[in-house]
Amino acid sequence: MNTDFDIIIVGGGAAGFFTAINIAEKNKHLKVAILERGKEVLSKVRISGGGRCNVTHACFVPNDLVKFYPRGEKELRGPFHQFCSGDTIEWFENHGVALKIEEDGRMFPESNSSQTIIDCFTDNVHKLGIQVLTGQSVQSLFKTEEFWKVETNKETFACKKLIISAGSNPKVWEMLSELGHTIIPPVPSLFTFNIKDPRIKDLMGLSAFASVKVKGSKLSASGPLLITHWGMSGPGILRLSAWGARELADKNYQFALLVNWLNDIGLEEAVDVLKNLKEEHTKKTIIKKSPFEFPNRLWESLVLASGISEETKWADLSKKQINQLAEQLTNGVFQVNGKSTFKEEFVTAGGVDLKEINFKTMESKLLPNLYLAGEVLNIDAITGGFNFQNAWTGGFIISEAI
Repeated sequence: MNTDFDIIIVGGGAAGFFTAINIAEKNKHLKVAILERGKEVLSKVRISGGGRCNVTHACFVPNDLVKFYPRGEKELRGPFHQFCSGDTIEWFENHGVALKIEEDGRMFPESNSSQTIIDCFTDNVHKLGIQVLTGQSVQSLFKTEEFWKVETNKETFACKKLIISAGSNPKVWEMLSELGHTIIPPVPSLFTFNIKDPRIKDLMGLSAFASVKVKGSKLSASGPLLITHWGMSGPGILRLSAWGARELADKNYQFALLVNWLNDIGLEEAVDVLKNLKEEHTKKTIIKKSPFEFPNRLWESLVLASGISEETKWADLSKKQINQLAEQLTNGVFQVNGKSTFKEEFVTAGGVDLKEINFKTMESKLLPNLYLAGEVLNIDAITGGFNFQNAWTGGFIISEAI
């Protein structure tokens, strides 16, 4: 087999395949190969979005889209003006895959199966004559004046241009670091909080819209909060974990979380609301019905945590109890003790320092003819199709540059 190629792509995932297809469509004469260390390609695509593949998000304005990236917000603005979510939809439609928008803005193939995306990629790679070589674990990268040398566990390849789209692969990061790139050490980015607290002990599966804050820090977020048997999850918590990835790692995932179950109502306002309820519902038992837009069981738990008994009527509520209940509603302190990975959609913050990349071409500023796309860079996003959008955009820009 001839091991010389015009283009070699390291990493047979979403970014790798998308880049390869776009390069080959624009340059029919180029010899392109994808090297994948595993037995299978596109394995993360297969499991993403619960096996449905969350292709992108229905956010079509680049300046809005960048706000979903804790790392990469500033750098992606230019690239998203070149290739944004709307372009992704058009690209897949042109390649025979129709996408649909769900209520929360996430976009999936109409087939509801990630296999549709995998088939689209593998069919096009086959059609374009791109070689996909599996079981090729890259051992070293070497640059000469004319070409790149890529040594795997099986053989040595040469290419004019090298593209790295190997995701969060420590071994590849190490090789890039030996070549002079700065690697921001990886830490988990999307995770849920482990909390053991009597107030939420028997409430698993219950969800409420809340705002959350890390005590003694500027980190805050709001959104649906889900109580699980190990603690707290849901979009609000995941958002906090993404923006706080570095800071929470430094705290070793031990910190106090402030929860406001009334979202944007503060302590003083909550006291006033409770005083009004006391006047309105004098004869009613407090614990019976939640006066707020969250479940009764959560209300019961917060009432009891405020030192109010099950029999207490609104009329009998003391000033001290009103203050304690307002405190529980708007400023509950929950001790976080560790984290859990969010499903199998493991995302890391970390990777090649973005200062070393030219975002007009996705080429390394240090090493000519080396391009990087996807999670190998220090870019990550919250869930909702944003990490894939970063992969598509990077791959498209590389194909244009080449």
